[in-house]
Amino acid sequence: MLRGLYTATSGMIAQQRRHDTVTNNIANLNTPGYKGTSSVNRAFPEMLIAAMGGQDSSASGSIGKLNTGVFAEENLIAMLQGDMMETDRSQDMALISDILVDGASFDASGKYVDAQGNVTYQPQAFFTVQTADGQVRYTRDGSFQTKEDGTLVTSEGMAVLGTNGQPINVQGSWENVTVSSDGTLYDRTTNQPLNQQLMLSKVSDPNQMIQEGNGVFRYAGQPNGLQQVQAGDRVSIRQGFLERSNVDSAQSAVDLMAALRAYSANQQVVKFYDSSLSKAVNDVGKV
Repeated sequence: MLRGLYTATSGMIAQQRRHDTVTNNIANLNTPGYKGTSSVNRAFPEMLIAAMGGQDSSASGSIGKLNTGVFAEENLIAMLQGDMMETDRSQDMALISDILVDGASFDASGKYVDAQGNVTYQPQAFFTVQTADGQVRYTRDGSFQTKEDGTLVTSEGMAVLGTNGQPINVQGSWENVTVSSDGTLYDRTTNQPLNQQLMLSKVSDPNQMIQEGNGVFRYAGQPNGLQQVQAGDRVSIRQGFLERSNVDSAQSAVDLMAALRAYSANQQVVKFYDSSLSKAVNDVGKV
């Protein structure tokens, strides 16, 4: 009986984690470049139930398997392209990433499975930024701002890096700056290059990106899985646009309702076990 109580309780905890994940997605519906996450549940090892045959061991037989509960293993990030939103602001930039891999035809989720079952994920591009302590991070949120000294920074104050590894710095108004599709900065009046180019980083396996909050990611994979975007990588920048969150509001509402109902169902099971244990202790124990 207690095993069933633990199973139902583990289900409640897993659904609570799922609920928290969905509500976080909904809260970031209007966050530029936000990538939605989904909670992945994993079952505890199943137990084989066998009938006990008393003195005759040959009478014992397998009844079946018993599920011992689930737990929320991890959150997966959906690295899908978000829609474009025009802002006409010179410091706003949106990344359009459609990187191809030879021999791979990616599905809507950005995944390809070959005949042998090997999985390949579609590479993704990111803006490269630098924290105050010099750590390199990555983001798809292109709602940049300018500090008093002309340094281009994110909304969190992280410096936006150029291909030379130094922060992008423009003296004067950004209204006079044009950013080409490959990230090169030009003087809008003279059309002359400003000798600066945004550093765009390509990640071979987006699942190696760890979300740190506020649309910032940390790369945790092998060094050869991260490199600068090359000319033929089908990655471009659109100045005056922002990438919307890729969260589906309708699907999030459905997922939220499903999590609440599953939580409620497990809650009723816990109440049933609690009532049964109470009866066993208070009533049966008196006999």
